[in-house]
Amino acid sequence: MFDVNRVDGASEQANEGRSDASPMNVLILYADDWRHDTLGVAGNPVVKTPNLDQLASQGMRFTQNCVTTSICGVSRASLFTGQWMSRHGNQSFKPWKTDWSETYPGLLRENGYYVGHVGKWHNGKLPAERFDFSRSYYGTHWITKPDGSKIHVTQKNENDAMDFLKSRPADKPFCLTVAFFATHAEDSHPQQFLPQPESMQLYQDITIPVPVNATQESFERLPDFVGNEKNEGRNRWHWRFDTPEKYQTMMKNYYRLATEVDTTCGRILAELKKQGVAENTLVIFTTDNGYYHAEHGLADKWYPHQESIRVPLIIRDPRMPQQAVGQTNDEFTLNVDLAPTILAAVGIKAPETMQGTDIAPLYLSKSKPQWRDEFFYEHPMLRSTDFIPASEALVRKDWKFFYWPEFDREQLFNLKNDPIEENDLAANPEHAAQLSEMRARFAKLKAAAK
Repeated sequence: MFDVNRVDGASEQANEGRSDASPMNVLILYADDWRHDTLGVAGNPVVKTPNLDQLASQGMRFTQNCVTTSICGVSRASLFTGQWMSRHGNQSFKPWKTDWSETYPGLLRENGYYVGHVGKWHNGKLPAERFDFSRSYYGTHWITKPDGSKIHVTQKNENDAMDFLKSRPADKPFCLTVAFFATHAEDSHPQQFLPQPESMQLYQDITIPVPVNATQESFERLPDFVGNEKNEGRNRWHWRFDTPEKYQTMMKNYYRLATEVDTTCGRILAELKKQGVAENTLVIFTTDNGYYHAEHGLADKWYPHQESIRVPLIIRDPRMPQQAVGQTNDEFTLNVDLAPTILAAVGIKAPETMQGTDIAPLYLSKSKPQWRDEFFYEHPMLRSTDFIPASEALVRKDWKFFYWPEFDREQLFNLKNDPIEENDLAANPEHAAQLSEMRARFAKLKAAAK
């Protein structure tokens, strides 16, 4: 996609400017079920995320970052492999099919890195033997310790990350992925979101704004195989959002969990600074998928709407030139880009099987690099078409084409005029040419994802 010489030149110039030419460390802060606007710096009027806001001021925030599949397990497989689901082969929560030697933790460890993973895994059993340091747990907000006491999952994420940082060998570069469970709901618990007691004072006196399309009318505009009471997105909407009082309680606790993650991120970043390695560590904050806050009468994720597929991405890179620091970038970046970005930053060649692209030229190159202006989205059917039907899309900034393969149903949205995706234009003869062009392009990108 890029002029290779220009990209390499940008990286070399940036490395020449670094005060510490030792191998770069890598820290991935990976939250769960956060959509793109669950950040104060992104303009959210309620949630407080001062540490991540500060991280954005020290790096670059990517405002159009998306996932290629919006669900925990598949998205995590794409993070590690740099591949679309069609290639890595994990269609739910099982191990991916890609060889470990073609993942970023595998390649980093092979090249002398001390590699750790703490928190949520969700791709089968954690392969502990593949890591130097690993602790896996998720599914509940309060974990019972061996002595019978309980610890909040976000506090455990913090403790384990600190254990890694304080016990790591000083003579090796490190890579740590901190995979938070928050803000994911505890699905089996009637309260869903269970923050720590000291957080309950947050947002007490605030009324959370309700999205304009969190309505029955919006729900009824969905295709009938989604807009019905059997659909799991609607089922979870009932769990969380089907009364105004419930909406306020759930969203306040959701935002409390987010602020707790922000606090832990701040403490981990402070530890890097205390150890004197902050200036030589690539830091990435992102999440596995977006989240409906009752838009379209739904909850959770899965489908190709903006609320589901857009997620935060902040990168703080020691090579970043001063003029890029604190800026935003609105190019389409994807979760599959992070593995090749990490590898390129530490000087390891990405395997040919990786389908993502190194993001760094977006802030390292002196001239604007060529970049994607569209991408293919895919999500498998889970359990049955009544539960979660498969969905696919061709996503652009101004238009989006949906395809529901089990029903051979197309949808077309003009995002410029209809950013909340309420007015399906697929049957409108005025847009037949747009539909035909996007249908053909969609087929090409879908084939290329394999």
